[in-house]
Amino acid sequence: MLFRSTHVSPRLVISSTSEAFRALEERYGDRLPQVRGDWTPYWEDGAGSSAAETAMNRASSERLAQAETLWAMIAPRRYPAAKFEEAWNNVLLYSEHTWGASCSVSEPASAFTMDQWSIKQSYATTANLQSRQLVSEAVQSGAGFVPLEPGDTTDATERPCFVDIYNTTSWARTSVAIIPKELSGKGHFVTDDRGQPVCAQRLANRELAVLVRDLPPLTGRRYTVARQGTAVEGGKARAAGTTLANDKLRVVLDEKTGGIVDLRAEGIEGNLADTTGGQAINDYLYLIGDDLTSIQHSGPAKITVRDRGPLVASLRVESDAPGCHKLLREVRVTADGDYVELLNTVDKRRLEASDYREKAGKESLNFAFPFNVAGGTVRLDIPLGVMRPEEYQVPSACKNWLTVGRWADVSNAEYGVTWVTLDAPLVQVGGITATLLNSPTDPDAWRKRIEPTQALYTWAMNNHWYTNYRAYQEGPVVFRFVLRPHRGRTSDAEASRVATGFSQPLVAVPGRGRAPREASLLHVEPADVLVAGLKPSDDGRAIIIRLLGATGQNSSARLTWSRAPRELRLSDTSERHGKAIVGDVPVPAWGLVTVRAELAE
Repeated sequence: MLFRSTHVSPRLVISSTSEAFRALEERYGDRLPQVRGDWTPYWEDGAGSSAAETAMNRASSERLAQAETLWAMIAPRRYPAAKFEEAWNNVLLYSEHTWGASCSVSEPASAFTMDQWSIKQSYATTANLQSRQLVSEAVQSGAGFVPLEPGDTTDATERPCFVDIYNTTSWARTSVAIIPKELSGKGHFVTDDRGQPVCAQRLANRELAVLVRDLPPLTGRRYTVARQGTAVEGGKARAAGTTLANDKLRVVLDEKTGGIVDLRAEGIEGNLADTTGGQAINDYLYLIGDDLTSIQHSGPAKITVRDRGPLVASLRVESDAPGCHKLLREVRVTADGDYVELLNTVDKRRLEASDYREKAGKESLNFAFPFNVAGGTVRLDIPLGVMRPEEYQVPSACKNWLTVGRWADVSNAEYGVTWVTLDAPLVQVGGITATLLNSPTDPDAWRKRIEPTQALYTWAMNNHWYTNYRAYQEGPVVFRFVLRPHRGRTSDAEASRVATGFSQPLVAVPGRGRAPREASLLHVEPADVLVAGLKPSDDGRAIIIRLLGATGQNSSARLTWSRAPRELRLSDTSERHGKAIVGDVPVPAWGLVTVRAELAE
């Protein structure tokens, strides 16, 4: 600090970031302009440059959240905090925006690039494995769990089959649970914990779909799968030709392209698919370079019935597609479900280019979602909030592409559609607008305004950046979407519940030993206060609950326990004891409140 000892001014002070900003606010705070809105970022385009790993990592994050909840429900005092910390670190290390290979685009085949990518990719693959193991370990840690005998060589499909299905969300669920074929044996008949027959259907992929009704929040239920039993009517999902339907929805695919050209819902007049611009819902759009007149579409579609119902009905759409070895799209509805599921499998062909910095080496892959919602406004799910493009953005925000958490919604006062994206976090609003290649130096090249629109385009894959992202992609990737028409303008909390229900589905695990407890661990009211996270404390002495006020109004949350904790205290990310809670918990609008519930001795 020679400079400080020999000069009066300027005076250098070594400080933390908090101290520096506190000093700035004290000196200049009354002169700083105030700006409100979403500062939509620019560098998130990299999430689409390794789409398979991004999808895997998003699923691992959701699965880890569910694993934490299962440990809280089943064996909170045995919570393996160190294992979760390692798994979460791997999720975060993949999600960090870059991977260090400065020559990844200019020299994609170099040893340095390949080694760097192997390390970066390993974060996602390791977190995937760890999250699955932690779900399994949670179930096995429960009192009364009976492991298989080491010498038991009986074919698993021949043994009596018991399956426990858990609801890890903070609201009751009626949903179709998917039981893997390895767990469901060869039976087709299902009974619940009271011995009552349940509607079930063996799917074309050999998984077993089971209708789970009224499963309370944060609890589980045991089901039995047998070869003989009573078939239950109760499913009205059906598929024929190019049409899917149940009592609430009707979906028609274009026989040539496989896109959705007609989407109708009970109580809503008219077609919710806007085809006036020459595109249909779930159309495949592929672009090399940045010339929008060169957009390519998938080839002629071969549409076949995959599942006929009555519980699950689906159509399979097979097409040749530019940039792909093959494009498979499955569209399905479930009995009594008010939603349509889309499962798009892109078997990506590697783009061959002599120089991946040139336009001929730049590609993007998109899916179209043009909705016919007259005068509808778009809302996007972002961390701890909801954003309206253009209206809720600061002037310097990115408008060529936007990031979304789980859902977007297009609504007017009478009706709308909630769009859920499970694997692809990048969205373009109003058109294909993510066409800036490499690093544009002209500020005027960037989009200045997002006009009112009811069309969304997912930016599923791209290799547009010129460094430290992948130069190309290849291999199969699945992109899952959900369309949920609704009457009226759905609330942000309702849209969040719908989307979370798909990103954190009912969990099916082997049922061995003691059946799950019938009583819910916890009830939270009102419904607009969501449990955004629930886990045992790292010290194993408490349950940590993170309450999200998923609405624009302040709330008071009432917590009702099946086993009352010793005390409730406010806490934070450190999980330390804070102020004691007496009565309801104040939860501010779009605020996150952490509660520490001390376990009874």
